[in-house]
Amino acid sequence: MSNLQQDPAIRSLLERMPKNIQSTFTDEQLAYLKVAIGARQWGNHTVDCRGVVKLFKYRYYYVFLAGRNRRELSAKELKLAKLAQALVLSSIVTIIILLILLLSYLVKSALGIDVFAGYSFGVWSWFKELFN
Repeated sequence: MSNLQQDPAIRSLLERMPKNIQSTFTDEQLAYLKVAIGARQWGNHTVDCRGVVKLFKYRYYYVFLAGRNRRELSAKELKLAKLAQALVLSSIVTIIILLILLLSYLVKSALGIDVFAGYSFGVWSWFKELFN
């Protein structure tokens, strides 16, 4: 029995065939079979959402997969991943800072503190109207 026949994917494929057919494959054929079935194996994903939508007489399928990336990334993919990570992180930090500033302004206004006498951004009056 060759090393390829010991491979779990190949063994699983061969076990579904009659014994007389299993023994007819050459190592070269088994190698190509492994490539062909390997391309279809997705593995386990944290999020695996699949379904079918029927519109009129046609049916469309959708697949949404998400999970940890276990592939080796090229230099270009690594650069793009770092850029995307930087954009997401900077967006989150910006939103948090803006929320803190808004909360600080609302607390200041609720306490009746005027930093600039006679001037208001109108946020406090909008906030009071929103909850009245």
